[in-house]
Amino acid sequence: MRASLILGTLLSGLALAAALASFVWTPADVTQLAIAQKLLPPSGQHWLGTDHFGRDMLSMIMVGARTSIAVALVAVGIGMGFGVPLGLLAAARSGGWLDEVVMRGNDLVFAFPSLVIAILITAVLGPSALNAIIAIGIFNIPVFARVTRGGALPIWTLDYIRAAQVAGKGAGRISIQHILPNIANLLIVQGTIQFSLGILAEAGLSYVGLGAQPPTPSWGRMLAEAQTMVALAPHVAIIPGLAIVVTVLGLNLLGDGLRDALDPRLRRSP
Repeated sequence: MRASLILGTLLSGLALAAALASFVWTPADVTQLAIAQKLLPPSGQHWLGTDHFGRDMLSMIMVGARTSIAVALVAVGIGMGFGVPLGLLAAARSGGWLDEVVMRGNDLVFAFPSLVIAILITAVLGPSALNAIIAIGIFNIPVFARVTRGGALPIWTLDYIRAAQVAGKGAGRISIQHILPNIANLLIVQGTIQFSLGILAEAGLSYVGLGAQPPTPSWGRMLAEAQTMVALAPHVAIIPGLAIVVTVLGLNLLGDGLRDALDPRLRRSP
């Protein structure tokens, strides 16, 4: 098993474990303020210290992981749910008007930076975790549509697909029975990559105040609130920053390891 796959699984699993554990236990209540204990350094009572409101940083990180993972996961689900069928349709009608409409729509979305689109959507709809999910999910749709179409087009030229057409199978049935299973590895790897980008996008939106709103903790908002206190209590900025870096790094390593494991053509020699 590749080192990147092992390390990526461990780092991603750590973030997921923290998010799942926060549903049943956190060291302290993240909504409880204790101004007298604000900006305490890491100690036996508060393992990661406290923030400027006296809230336990470990608890904030755990609940913030839940927020980031939930937003990114649902956004990836939206992208796959709409983008994969569009990509399959475009590949099945390659060269036709439907293919042209899908690809030109993709080009239109890609013409603008994803974070700018997300900020625009959340600014119009209002700041909330739900609107952040919608904004990130919309950008994921053309990504999955393009990956699906690119993976499906070579398969449509194979002999067994021609045989299925001669046997009377329609484009939709062929796409589901033959095309989709053969590009599942591409979609899994791309899903992992988009998951990490979704966490970054959620953190960016929360940083500018357009993501999850108080009292729901968010890694991005924790960074925004800590930027004026870095010299006084550096742990309040370092800890959420490390949480984002470790999670995104873990997901990228996981995606790289899955790519090598699932596609024999991309396997590197030890």
